[in-house]
Amino acid sequence: MLNKAILMGRLTRDPELRSTPNGVPVVTFTLAVERNYQADKNNKQADFINIAAWRHTAEFVSKYFTKGQLAAVEGSIQTRNYQDKDGNSRTAFEVVADQVYFAEKKNTNAAQPDISEFEEFDDADGDLPF
Repeated sequence: MLNKAILMGRLTRDPELRSTPNGVPVVTFTLAVERNYQADKNNKQADFINIAAWRHTAEFVSKYFTKGQLAAVEGSIQTRNYQDKDGNSRTAFEVVADQVYFAEKKNTNAAQPDISEFEEFDDADGDLPF
């Protein structure tokens, strides 16, 4: 059987890293994924997809991704059945991420190093190895 989900959207909140009782890291976050078809061009619609990632991928996401960042997720769709606080049976759908990728360039407004403190080196005798 085939169960493959590939999504690209923006994180609606910072990822939340937790650990299972056995110490396995798991992160959860939600992606806002814009729909391709818009009935009203001025009113974009989006689907909010719950994502879970485990182990190394969970640690990677919690360290490098933040709210509003564009991310691409590759994984599979899974369902869970549970009872809510009123005792009603519910089903949750989520994507379990195998891979999470950066989907936009890094912010280049970061502080640039001050190169005024460096001085040029004269290699007149030619014994530098490069």
